[in-house]
Amino acid sequence: MPSTLVTNTTASLRGGHEQARARITKPLQYAGGLDSYSYSDLTPVIGREYRDVQVKDLLRSPNADDLIKDLAVTISQRGVVFLRDQDVTPQQMRELGERLTFLAGCPESSRLHVHPLTEEGSELGDQISVISSTKQKRGGGLTHQLSDTSRFASVGWHTDISFEPVPSDYAMLKIHTLPETGGDTLWASGYEIYDRLSPQLASFLETLTATHEAKFFHEEAARLGNPLRKGVRGSPLNQGGELTAVHPVIRTNPVTGWKSVYVNKGFTRRINGVTRDESDMLLNYLFNLVTQNHDAQIRFKWNPNDLAIWDNRSTWHCATYDYAEARAGDRVCSLGEAPYFDTLSVSRRQALSQQE
Repeated sequence: MPSTLVTNTTASLRGGHEQARARITKPLQYAGGLDSYSYSDLTPVIGREYRDVQVKDLLRSPNADDLIKDLAVTISQRGVVFLRDQDVTPQQMRELGERLTFLAGCPESSRLHVHPLTEEGSELGDQISVISSTKQKRGGGLTHQLSDTSRFASVGWHTDISFEPVPSDYAMLKIHTLPETGGDTLWASGYEIYDRLSPQLASFLETLTATHEAKFFHEEAARLGNPLRKGVRGSPLNQGGELTAVHPVIRTNPVTGWKSVYVNKGFTRRINGVTRDESDMLLNYLFNLVTQNHDAQIRFKWNPNDLAIWDNRSTWHCATYDYAEARAGDRVCSLGEAPYFDTLSVSRRQALSQQE
């Protein structure tokens, strides 16, 4: 899938911190390195599945950098890529995360993320988050079925760590323990949601920022009995206990040059520069565009040892808590650039139409 040839200039950028600017100044081009592998696109707008790609083979390949760079471009264009039946260790996942973000142009100051709830001295290392339903129950975490706040499963839609000044670009999750049925994950395309805005509303939202925060992690840390990680969490801009950041409502993905809506139910608290009522109205509308447009979503049924890699700048995801048995896996999040909006960027539909 080709990308637009927009070139970013400093004068065209809104937002973003100078210390965390992407190292690329124009979108990356797919070079065809993965064409020899069989794949299928799962919907017209989001999701691609490879059945014969092994991460460990990519890492060992003599042209590994070219293959991984093409993988990064593919993930950013398709939103999420699924690699079936992976014989990959957490350490190899960490290596892939580091190379993926670097080859995609992450800032020099960005590393892999350390989640605020990661235990000190974790067996797998600070950069590996263990996703465990058993641990969640033990820590007092509640699924939507038990919540006294909401009975809507859609409250779980989010993009990873948008409460950090420098949030995640790519994330990967390998599920190794599954219930017999259930436990699917859904992703939705932020590119497609942007394309469903009227031009007038899109232009207005492009001028706004939103506040993201995760102060509830303080309560979760207390429940788990572990101190919150307040040191540097993968970027010198990500530290302390505030867990609050301000980002553009419409964000440009530097890898594709495409616009995406960048607010989410999990962490976005309000849109700035408008009244609270107006903020609630706008956020509810944007959230509804995500949750009520199933044709902008992909639902993935896991098999043991499947790996998903997605671009957090341009997707949301939501776990499905429809199981009672154990479900567990390992996750790695890399950090990209501080979010910004490039006034010269275009939508996904515009970019594709220009190539026809």
